[in-house]
Amino acid sequence: MEPDAKAGMAADWERFSHWLHCVCIVTFDLELGQAIEAIYPPHVKLTEKEKTSTCYLAFPDSNSGCHGDTQFTFRFRQSPSRRAIADVIHDVDMPVLLQRDPHYFYGYVYFRQVKDNSLKRGYFQKSLVLLSRLPFVNLFSSVAKLVAPEYFEKLEPCLEAACKDIDRWPNPIPGKTLNLPIMGLVIQVRIPSRSDKFSACTLKQDICENMLPAPLVLSSVHEGDMFRALQPVLPHLQLLWELVLLGEPLVVMATSPAATADTVLALVSSIFPLRYSSDFRPYFTIHDSEFREITSQKQAPPSVILGVTNPFFVKTLQQWPHIVRVGDLRGPGVYTSHKTYLTKDRAIIKRLQKGAQRKRPSEVQNAILRRYLMELTHSFIIPLERYVASLMPLQKSITPWKSPPQVGPFVPEEFFKSLEHAGPQLTSVLKGDWVGLYRQFLRSPNFDTWFRARHSEMTQKLELLQLEALLRAASLWSCLYRPAV
Repeated sequence: MEPDAKAGMAADWERFSHWLHCVCIVTFDLELGQAIEAIYPPHVKLTEKEKTSTCYLAFPDSNSGCHGDTQFTFRFRQSPSRRAIADVIHDVDMPVLLQRDPHYFYGYVYFRQVKDNSLKRGYFQKSLVLLSRLPFVNLFSSVAKLVAPEYFEKLEPCLEAACKDIDRWPNPIPGKTLNLPIMGLVIQVRIPSRSDKFSACTLKQDICENMLPAPLVLSSVHEGDMFRALQPVLPHLQLLWELVLLGEPLVVMATSPAATADTVLALVSSIFPLRYSSDFRPYFTIHDSEFREITSQKQAPPSVILGVTNPFFVKTLQQWPHIVRVGDLRGPGVYTSHKTYLTKDRAIIKRLQKGAQRKRPSEVQNAILRRYLMELTHSFIIPLERYVASLMPLQKSITPWKSPPQVGPFVPEEFFKSLEHAGPQLTSVLKGDWVGLYRQFLRSPNFDTWFRARHSEMTQKLELLQLEALLRAASLWSCLYRPAV
C-alpha cells in the first residue's frame, strides 16, 4: 500500500484509534499452531513480536480445560521500535490509573472452544482480541462479549460493522457520560476525571427518553468484580494490600486465565488512588518474550505481579517470595514469609463474609471492599502529602530578581518525626508499625513514581509563580517609567 493511501486510511479511522489499536482474530492452525487470521482495520500493522505475543496470549494454556466461552485480559510490552503514543489532550484530566499506557498493549479476549466434528482437530478454537492502550477493562470486555459471538456466526462483515460503530464513538473525554453504539445496542458509561472526589465512581445518569434501544449502562469503565476475585484470599486482604503497596514480586497461580487476570487486576487497583508503578501481567505464558528475564533464578525476582496457569511455573517460580493461589487449585491462599506491619482488621473481613452468606448483591460487596481499601490507602498517603507540601518554599521567597526557589529535599527521618503528631492514626483505627511500613515504602517504585509526580507539580507551580512575579514587576516598571506625552 502506498504511504499516502495508508495515511488516508489511518485518518479515516481516527476516532477508532482513540479507543482501540486494532481487533485481532486468532485461530488454531494444525501446521502453524496459534496464528492471526485477520487484523482490522486492515491498515493497522503489528510487528512480528507483537503478533507472536498476541497469538500465545489469546488462548488459554492447554491444561486449563477451558471449554465453551471464556473471557480474560492480558498485557504485554510493545515492540521497542514502535513509537510511543500518548493522548495528551485526554490523559491530562484522566485519573493516573486510567491514562493510556504508551509502552504496553492491553488485550481483551473472548475465546471460544467447542466440539466440531467437521474440523480435522475436532474442535472449533478461536479468539477475538481487542488491543488497546487504555485499561478500560469493564468497557472493552463488555464490547468483546457483544461482538465475538456474532462474529463467530457471521464472520467478517460483522467485524467490519462493529469497527465502524466504534469509529463513530465520541472521544473518551474525562468527566463525560458517553453513549456508545455497538451491534445495534447503546452502551452508556462515564469516563472518570482527575477532579472526581475520593469515592467509589458512580455513573451520572443522563436521561435519554427518546433513545432506542435502551442503553446498556455500565457502572464503571474499568472496575471489575473485585470481591469475587479476592474472595478466595479474603482473610489475607491487608497482607496483599501491603505487598502491592511495597511493590513486592507476586505471582498469582490459577487454572484459568480468567481467574489470574481478575485477581491481578484487583490487586493492582487495591492501592487506588495510588498508582501501581511496576509491571503487571494479568496472564503470563512461557512463550512471552520476557519469560527468561522475568523468571531468571540468577537474580532476585523483579517488582512485578504475574498471573500464570501453566504447572511449569510451580517449579520455575518456587523461589519467588510471595505466591497467591486462587481458582480451582488445591489449597487457595497466600504463601509468604512477609509479616504484616499493621494489625489485622477482622471487622471488614467479617462484614464481607457475612454479606456473602446473606447473598448481599455483588455491587454492594464490591462497593464496601473498594471503599475500605481506598480509605486505607488514603490514610497512608495523607501524611506523605502533608509533609511534601511543607517542602514547598514560601510564596514571599519568590522574587522577580532571582531564580525561582527549589523544592526542599525529602528527608526520611524528618518525615518519620512528623508522624508523631500528623500520622495515619488521625484517620485510621489500625495499629501497628506504621513507621516500618513507610520506611519500606520509601524504597519502592510506587513511592518513586508518586514523589516524582508531586515534585514535578510543585516545580511547575514555582515556575508559574515566578512568571507572575516577573509580569507584575514589568507592569509596575512600565507604569513608573512611562514617558510623558
